This record gives sequence, C-alpha cells and structure tokens, in this order.
Amino acid sequence: MKIYRINLTHLTAVTEEVPPEWRALGGRALSSAIVAKEVDPLCHPLGANNKLILAPGLLSATTAPNSGRLSVGAKSPLTGGIKESNAGGSAAQKLTRLGIKAVIIEGKPPGKAFYCIHINSQGVIITEEKELVGKGNYEVVHRVSEKYGADVGVLTIGQAGEYRMTAANISVKDPDGNLRSAGRGGMGAVMGSKQIKYIAIDDSHSSGPELVNGEKFRAAAKAFAQALTEHAVTGQGLPQYGTDILINIMNEAGGLPTQNFRRGNFFGADKISGETLYDTILARKGKPTHACHLGCMIRCSQVYNDPEGNYVTSGFEYETIWGFGAGCLIDDLDIIAQADRICDDIGLDSIEAAVTVGVAMEGGVIPFGDGQGLLNLLSEVQKGSYLGRILGNGAAFTGRALGVTRVPVVKGQGIPAYDPRVVKGQGLTFATSPMGADHTAGYAVTANILKVGGYVDPLQKQGQVELSRNLQIATAAIDSAGLCLFVAFAVLDIPAAFDAIVDMLNAQYGLSLTGDDISELGKTVLRTERAFNRAAGFTNKDDRLPEFFKEKCPPHNATWDFTDEEIDQVFDF
Repeated sequence: MKIYRINLTHLTAVTEEVPPEWRALGGRALSSAIVAKEVDPLCHPLGANNKLILAPGLLSATTAPNSGRLSVGAKSPLTGGIKESNAGGSAAQKLTRLGIKAVIIEGKPPGKAFYCIHINSQGVIITEEKELVGKGNYEVVHRVSEKYGADVGVLTIGQAGEYRMTAANISVKDPDGNLRSAGRGGMGAVMGSKQIKYIAIDDSHSSGPELVNGEKFRAAAKAFAQALTEHAVTGQGLPQYGTDILINIMNEAGGLPTQNFRRGNFFGADKISGETLYDTILARKGKPTHACHLGCMIRCSQVYNDPEGNYVTSGFEYETIWGFGAGCLIDDLDIIAQADRICDDIGLDSIEAAVTVGVAMEGGVIPFGDGQGLLNLLSEVQKGSYLGRILGNGAAFTGRALGVTRVPVVKGQGIPAYDPRVVKGQGLTFATSPMGADHTAGYAVTANILKVGGYVDPLQKQGQVELSRNLQIATAAIDSAGLCLFVAFAVLDIPAAFDAIVDMLNAQYGLSLTGDDISELGKTVLRTERAFNRAAGFTNKDDRLPEFFKEKCPPHNATWDFTDEEIDQVFDF
C-alpha cells in the first residue's frame, strides 16, 4: 500500500511509503491521524495550510459486506475543528484496488484556475479543468464517465463547493452513476479551496487487496453476512422501507423535531413516512431498495421518481426528509425530493441545508410550510447570490445574519432529526462528539428508541452517559474499518457479528486482534480528535446544546436537564 501526496501549490504528486504508525490504520482512524499530525489546528480551514484526506477503510475492496465507505478528513470550515465525513459510492473500493492507503491533498494553486485529478494504475495526473467549472454534480459525473469510461469512480463538488460555502459537500458516484455524499462539515468547501473540481479514479488493470488467510476471511465474511440478514433491522426494515422508516417511529415517540425544534410530533408525518415513500416509489416504477456501494447487503437506499416516472433523486434519507419535511412544516414528498435533488446537484449538505432553511423560516425570510419558497431559497444558493451565500454557509451563520436566537447547532453544525430532549442519549452525542452535532457519531437511537443492544429509557438521564460514550467509541472503530454505520444494529444484538469483524481484520492482515483492541482503536481515534479540537481552541463549554433546549418539548414536555458535570463524563475513559 502507498500514499499519494498531491501538492496543488506546485501541481505535483509523489508516492510515499506508509509510515509504520499508520500501517494498522484506515478510514477515520487514518484520516484523523493525518490531520492531527500534519494540519495546524489554528490554520484557516480554507487556506493553503489545511489538507484534504481521502482514506478507504481497513476492509475496503474485500468481500466483507457493507465495507465500501470512504473517510474524508480535514479541518472543518463549518465547525473549526477536526472533521471526518463518511460516504458510500465506489471511490473507497477503487482507491484500495489501486493499492492506495490514503490520498493527501495539500497546498493551494496560486491563480484562480480549477483543476481535475485523474488517478489510475500509472499514478496521478493533474490538469486544468475549464469545461465543467460552474456545472452541477450530475453533469460532472455524466461527462467524466463519458470521458474515462462508465466504471470510473468520481468525487466532485458542485457550485456550493466552488463558492467555498461551509455547508458544501463532496459528491461520490455510486455504482448506478448517481450521487452519494461526504455530507457534513464543509468538505466540499475545502476541496473548492484547493480549486479541485473533480477527482476521477480508474482502477482498471488493478487487483484487490491481498488476504493473509483467505479461507478464514471468507468464513468470517459469511458469518457477518448471516448476522446482517438475520437481524430484523438490517435484514427486513431497512431493505424494505429505507431509513425513512424512522419518520413514523420518531413521531410516535414524540422525538421528531418539528417547526425548528418547537415540538416532537408532526401533523403531516404519515404523508412523508417510509411507508408512504415505499408505496409512492412502487407506484412510480422506482427502486424501493438500492445499494450505495458494491457489496452492500442492507440496501437501504432507493430511487425516487416523479409522477411521470422520471428520476428525481436516490439515497432519499430520513434525515433529509425530516429536515425539509417536519422541520420546515412541509408534508409534500415531491417538494422534499426536489430539494434533495438540488442539494445533490449543487453539492450542499442536505441536513445542514434543511436546518438552515428552518432557521431562515424562523427569521421570517419565508413562512413555515412554504414548499415553493424552500426551492427558491435553494436556487439562490445555486446562483451564489448574497442571500444564497448566507444560506450556503449553514445554520449558525444564517442565524447570526438574521438575528435569530433559536438556532439548533453544536460547534456550528446543524442538529439533525432527533430531539435531544426526548432522545437523551442522542443529545449527549450531539453535545460531545468532536464532529459537532452528528447523529452518526454515536447513534443512541438504537437503545433509546429501537431497543437494539438493550433499552435505555430515552426520557430519563440514567444510563445515557455510558450509552453515548460506548457508541461513540464503537462508531469510531466501525468508521475506521470502512463499514457502514448500520452494521451496528446486528453487532449490538448478535455477538457473532462483532466476532466476525475481528476475525476478518485478523485474517486479512495476519493479526491477532481482540475485541478489546477494537475498542481501544475507537478510544484512540476520539482522543486524537479531541486533542486537535483542544489545540484549535475548543473547551468543555463547546460540548453544550443551545439554551432553548431547556424549553419543554411537547408532547412529553421533556427538557434538556443534564448538568455540565454529567455531560463532561461522556469522555471519561
């Protein structure tokens, strides 16, 4: 395995050996380790001294189910701290098949020209890009695929990334030629600051990773696949209804944030629910189940068509539907799908965009429930107007611009999809994760709502600190392996699933890891990330929710009632 270091200041690329301290790392563990070692925590996130890291997971390009995730790391222009943003698609597997452990992109071109990067078995080619600058991600993926072949991997930024908007994401081509996203934290703005329009990855004439013990690996992969198939969530619920199955579940639990977190249930929940989404997709000849990368067994994604049967969007996720739906009081799936399509095309994190629109509605820019107004606001972002540039920089920036105090963010990043007063374990993750408010950093919905891995009463404080802590540790390890977060459902309930992950890593690399070693990896990742944030100026006071969460949240009238001392216990390890 090797590292490619691409310097945009000099437009050069060199190959480096993997240092000994990074050889056992992958995914988030590797991206965060590189950022921590090579990026000045006090640097400007959009300046030449920040770096953009692409790191496939440890199990990438193997036959391990659901192992196609890519970690994208940098100092976040949205939060000001360290960031790992995670994406499906084909990029991670293609990089690994080319023998690439990580790509480090540094420096900044001296002029205003944008560039494209082509990575193949011969190395790295950097060329000026003129034709696709200013174009949306769908057109970029289509035209790059025409140029290099239908199977080429693509990472691209849309107009939001070119404008260096701090809510901009990086889009990743999936096996069907549609888009997945390294969504959170403004990684698209970092790529835009490096003046890179797209990265093409051609893994033809390459082979997959070598396995030290192929027989043991295959046996472990089979056991892992069996666990994913047997579990009710990963084998039944998610494949049929996708992540949007959570709309009705969260609404019934009273934890579906509605009208900018004013209450926990939405009158129009059934109209945007996973069940309604499923029926609509079938009626319009879409795809109710779809894999975001090769080897995905859960297949929780889908393809959503308009009433005439034309493609609108795919990867139509719960968090996006919640945010533009309940969060903004819009109960029209077609409007929400159009919003998702625009976000994908211009390269804007749909979660941050939805929270931002809620704040804009709070500030009176448009009224709550105005679906066409929502689409008009997103078109302003695409145009790069003054209003669009405010919105494209996220909820915290928009709140300051409009003088709004009800702004649901932590460390500058929008809070997604779960009211922390009602799902208290999730609230602790929002408050304390080094990533800013991020549901994927420690998904306490498992035990709080779904009763996966046990049950911790979501309305009570007891057991929440331990729940969030343990899930953040486990998630950091899962991200490092390159596995989809959703494998955690099976891992938490079926011991053989966790054992299979350990066995796959040992068989692939000839190691003798134990479960404790995997846990220690997760702890090391979190310590590394928190140390970076401390050096960037973060303190315990940044691990707090906005003060309006002390208000009662109907229907349970729950409040955020953790003390500072209790919150600070999450990272006592």
